[in-house]
Amino acid sequence: MKALSYIASACLLTAAGAVQAGGDLERGRQIAEQQCQACHGVDGNSDNPMYPRLAGQHADYLAYSLAQYQSGERKNAIMAPMAAGLSEADIEAVAAWYASRNGLMAPKDPRTLER
Repeated sequence: MKALSYIASACLLTAAGAVQAGGDLERGRQIAEQQCQACHGVDGNSDNPMYPRLAGQHADYLAYSLAQYQSGERKNAIMAPMAAGLSEADIEAVAAWYASRNGLMAPKDPRTLER
């Protein structure tokens, strides 16, 4: 039982450190303000359903997605030019920033509450 708690603690500490170690949060906030806020919001909780909410997403997933837009593996007329000018450090920073933000829960649909 103790071994399991040690393993769980180690995993949590490693996961928490990965986001912080992955990028400079202040730099990530600056990039979000300059390039991302119009669609995703500085905090990553877009009010517009056309744009995904980035807050609370895994930093590795966000960084991977940006790298795919940058390389052309993932196609999007808006995101490709946004990602094109980012350095690897910039990608890690903005990914860490959005990963560190609290995500919003999806609004409840009153029709599903009736069931």
